[in-house]
Amino acid sequence: MAFLPIPRSDRKVDLTGKVALITGAGNGIGKETALRLAGVGARLILVDIDRSAVDDVAATIGTRASGYVADVTDYAALDAAVRAGVERFGGIDIVVANAGVGTYGSFRNMDPETFRRGIDINVNGVFFTVRAALASIIERRGYLLLVSSMTAFLPGPGMGPYAPGKAAVDHLATSLRAEVGRLGVAVGSAHMSWIDTPLIRDIQSDLSVFDDYLKKLGPPLDKIVGVDVCADAFVRGIARRQRRIYVPGWVAVAAWCKHLLSTRLGDRLFGPELDDFLEKTDAVVAEQHRASSGRNVTTANMPTVAETGR
Repeated sequence: MAFLPIPRSDRKVDLTGKVALITGAGNGIGKETALRLAGVGARLILVDIDRSAVDDVAATIGTRASGYVADVTDYAALDAAVRAGVERFGGIDIVVANAGVGTYGSFRNMDPETFRRGIDINVNGVFFTVRAALASIIERRGYLLLVSSMTAFLPGPGMGPYAPGKAAVDHLATSLRAEVGRLGVAVGSAHMSWIDTPLIRDIQSDLSVFDDYLKKLGPPLDKIVGVDVCADAFVRGIARRQRRIYVPGWVAVAAWCKHLLSTRLGDRLFGPELDDFLEKTDAVVAEQHRASSGRNVTTANMPTVAETGR
């Protein structure tokens, strides 16, 4: 286990005593957000499908964190983890529905099961997380942060179910806000560009054409943002109970231009380089017999529902 110093996100933010549930807490955005929330006084219910990863994060934080293993597509397992966390800490004030999976390859060649699994994790997993925690969130007039993406607004060719799923999460946040807003619950959605996480690094490792494709897209789409920047924005947004969190800020422009981007003008974003990218991506998928990272394939078969925290 790695015992690392807990970064303090923002000394003006104080969430002392607040209880936050984070899914996908074992690495990437979930891990960094957990560490920063711990740094501003929060207590953490950490959920991940990877036992060793979530155990590592919980150990780093110490007694103010408890880790649980659950697949977010298994509602019974997820509900059991949430109930155990509520029993441990007394309730939930904050939810970060972060667990997600990236996929790649063209629609015309994508395995239907890969698409189904992607939607199951990225959409159903978010709803299951919200549903399991909602009673406690309503009781405490808390805050829900549903992690979407810039791809909710921008076309996402070559991403399979990822972009459609993130658009669904954006709409889920809006629908949920209409239902629970008058109950004192705030609902936010997070929209990020490319963030330096294991998800992106796995894609870079699997697809040698990915970085070249980003360069052809040009600024600002060619930039990968540090996960620390993203986690800091999450913590500030959580403290302010923001409706939307954009990382980096220019993603807000994409949100406002969403309808324009769905017109023929938006089609001009993608030229012949897209065809080349898809062809090479499909070739990699065929060779590797998977349309997601090897890490995702491994963790998908891990056992669920065990407590790992302390």
